[in-house]
Amino acid sequence: MILSACVTPTQAPAAKPTDAPKATEAPKPTDVPVVAWAPMKQEVADCSYGGNVKGIEAVDELTVKITLCASDPAFLAKIAVPAFHILDKDYLDKTGGDAAKINEAPVGTGPYMLKEWVRGDHLTFVPNPNYWGEAPKNKEFILKWNKEAAARLLDLQSGNISGMDNLGTDDYAAVEADANLALYPRRFNNFLYLATNNQIKPYDDVRVRKAFAMAIDRQRIVDNYYPKGASPATQFVPPGVKPGFTDGFEAFKYDPEGAKALLTEAGFDFNQEYVLSYAERTRPYFPQPTKIAQEVQAQLAEIGVKIKLELMEWAAYLPATRNGEKGLFFLGWSEDFPDATNWYDVFLTGSSKSFGTPFPEIVEQIKIGATSADPAVRQAAYDKVNKLYAENVPVIVLANGVTSLAFNKDVKNVVIGPYNENFTQMETANGQLVFSQDGEPVSLYCADETDGSSFRACLQMYDTLYEFEFGSTALKPGLAEKCEANADGTVWTCTLRKNVKFSNGAALDANDVVASFVNMWDYKSPNRKGNTGVYQYWKDFFGPKALNEPAQ
Repeated sequence: MILSACVTPTQAPAAKPTDAPKATEAPKPTDVPVVAWAPMKQEVADCSYGGNVKGIEAVDELTVKITLCASDPAFLAKIAVPAFHILDKDYLDKTGGDAAKINEAPVGTGPYMLKEWVRGDHLTFVPNPNYWGEAPKNKEFILKWNKEAAARLLDLQSGNISGMDNLGTDDYAAVEADANLALYPRRFNNFLYLATNNQIKPYDDVRVRKAFAMAIDRQRIVDNYYPKGASPATQFVPPGVKPGFTDGFEAFKYDPEGAKALLTEAGFDFNQEYVLSYAERTRPYFPQPTKIAQEVQAQLAEIGVKIKLELMEWAAYLPATRNGEKGLFFLGWSEDFPDATNWYDVFLTGSSKSFGTPFPEIVEQIKIGATSADPAVRQAAYDKVNKLYAENVPVIVLANGVTSLAFNKDVKNVVIGPYNENFTQMETANGQLVFSQDGEPVSLYCADETDGSSFRACLQMYDTLYEFEFGSTALKPGLAEKCEANADGTVWTCTLRKNVKFSNGAALDANDVVASFVNMWDYKSPNRKGNTGVYQYWKDFFGPKALNEPAQ
């Protein structure tokens, strides 16, 4: 491993009192120390540490080279995700990469700057005067939150907000009937899952995991708690993931009697009470968290399983599940980019401890699918993964949800895509746009977050090398003018835009990219503090292991 950073300037000897220049003399040029720009570089000799990145380096001030161990067809889409936003290296050094310090005064190259964060209520953003792109159409963007969809809708109907996310299941008719409101469907892949950690009893027994999967009536859950258009999950990935989804395959059929027989065969203790954890955060895949949790509790009771529900706060819930502390819990996933690697690689390769130990035969096929550019080869690998998923039951997928946003009809130029909203292009009569989501951001340093509520805030202040066009899954250059791969797709060279400045006036250069990425990649990075210190998205996309990651 080689790490070189900006060199420390050689310091001149301290001047003696008699050497001080007279007031009428201007300092000589030689009296001013000149700091040469020194390119940063980090690389490893091989990839035995367990990840897919071999090196990151600044070739010159506007060129970055990223070397991979194996080809990654989804590389550009991955670095377009908000977790891969670019920070100023000097700012990282100043804050130590501490999310708590970054939250107080975030510095980015994005269209907005943070004006204030009123904890528990809202964030206020104002236009960034240094922004390199088209200036926002509104003078102020306010991001609010409320965990109750009905309360968000009431705020919208009362004119307190301009738009809202995740319309409640029972509220579609109200929006459609209101002449002052407009409905905007969001079309993207997602799923709700019931997780079992195979390192915690009794979920270390595949028969127990399979019995739980067979005991749940997915159609009943979708019919009772999801908006029209949602569907019960038939296999690990949603039907829209291609290559990936296996046509005509169903992993688990509803069979409560068969489920009870499997539990009896496994010696399951029907007298014990088992904890099912969840958080009250409405999501497209989890529109009515408590009601769905109670429904699964009731369905498992039908086969004799006693379930106690545990409701947790979101900020504590996520790390607890990621750290493998929960045996049975609900979570879900909304697609970050349109590729199967955003599903199989993230969940089934062991990049987190959520499900316990990964299954080597599944990981082997996932690697084939992830590194091939041939759709037929990829699909064949994923067909095998889907069958192995049904055999091993690493997680129990329940439903593929749908969602819609609602806006006041007076808001002009609203475009809703799979992964973003065009807040900067929306227009209101008074120049203020107010949007309400389902939860408060965990932090504003999204390199170390996995939460969509945080990502939406980060999208306003930061840029990535590539980004998704509004209303589309198409990619376009962001901070990079272009990123090009070599013949075998293992080396990506990115040329940065010229004359880009951060909101604090610092100029963007290649070292900023290297420092931002190395912070995520290397556990020994001096600025790797973050919020959780895990930087899960890096591990999910370029892992499953990070560099110098401590042994578990």
